[in-house]
Amino acid sequence: MPNAKHAQRLAIALFAAFALVACSKENTEAAAQDPGHASGEHGASSSAGLPKGHIAKGEELAKAKGQATGQSCVDCHGAEGNAPIDDTYPKLGGQYADYLAHALQAYRGGDRQHALMSPQAAGLSDQDISDLAAYFGSRPSQLRDLHNVNK
Repeated sequence: MPNAKHAQRLAIALFAAFALVACSKENTEAAAQDPGHASGEHGASSSAGLPKGHIAKGEELAKAKGQATGQSCVDCHGAEGNAPIDDTYPKLGGQYADYLAHALQAYRGGDRQHALMSPQAAGLSDQDISDLAAYFGSRPSQLRDLHNVNK
């Protein structure tokens, strides 16, 4: 039943999109009221329970080689997170910072598994995760929605 499978995937994607929009609206409103936002801090709070992220520090971390793998974020995900070396690696640039923070927390905690990301995230502090999320969330986006999904 290809149509049922497509409908199920679409329903999941729509639910995720609505959740992200709600989260984004809260962060946008909080950022507009937060004077620290203009100073390179990203957002007033995090749904991941993290401290404020600093874009400049996140950029430094994104370029630093991790001890676990010897790779940096940009080695695999590309400059500004928009040029992954493998088609299966996600583009990070412009992604919701909260989504990135939750994903990194899941890799760090073992709830999400990947041969490179799990050990890479294991040594990240909450502040590191927040800074990386702020940096990649602030980059230009090449992300696309599901509007033109093949049927």
